[in-house]
Amino acid sequence: LFDLDGTLADTALDLAAALNQLRIEEGLPALSVAALRPYISQGVRGLLQAGMSMSTDHPQQEEFAERVLVHYANNICVHTTLFPGISALLNTLEQRGIAWGIVTNKRSRFTTPLVAALGLTQRAASVVSGDTAARPKPAPDPLLHACEETGIAPAACLYAGDDRRDIIAGRTAGMRTLATAWGYLGVDDPIENWGADHIINEPAEVLAYLS
Repeated sequence: LFDLDGTLADTALDLAAALNQLRIEEGLPALSVAALRPYISQGVRGLLQAGMSMSTDHPQQEEFAERVLVHYANNICVHTTLFPGISALLNTLEQRGIAWGIVTNKRSRFTTPLVAALGLTQRAASVVSGDTAARPKPAPDPLLHACEETGIAPAACLYAGDDRRDIIAGRTAGMRTLATAWGYLGVDDPIENWGADHIINEPAEVLAYLS
């Protein structure tokens, strides 16, 4: 099982563009993708904190979040691609008869069209969004939902992600966990401190932990 943003797909350019569209509407200059990239896995609230210095209790936070999300929905897969090596990894998993799926905190209104645009809908054994289960990650609910859909026990699953929440969710669900060092990773929270079973630097390394 894979997280989506920062693990399977590099969505940074399209998400940064959505945030920058808001900044331009508010009379502010666009920020570089590099400045916003570490916050991508924290979702729209992380982007607003980084790009607008807007805390979750700001009175306009919900309004601004929805504006960013509308911009994103209208341009959801303009520059987004699978990370280098992901396509080959998925092909190898399928050749070996190993089921794979996606578990993301992205809401289904974005997950569904993005996964389709990337050509993964019919290939994934399960696609679980942030609003599929009762609680999103770091709760284990979405991962356990994927297990129910696939009929595979958590102990037989491996979950890979680029955020501490992914590792917490995976471990709480009873899965082995991989922290993906090519992802967005956040700030001030070293990947070595997340408690993952392994840290991997490229997608092909997933194959080493499947036995």
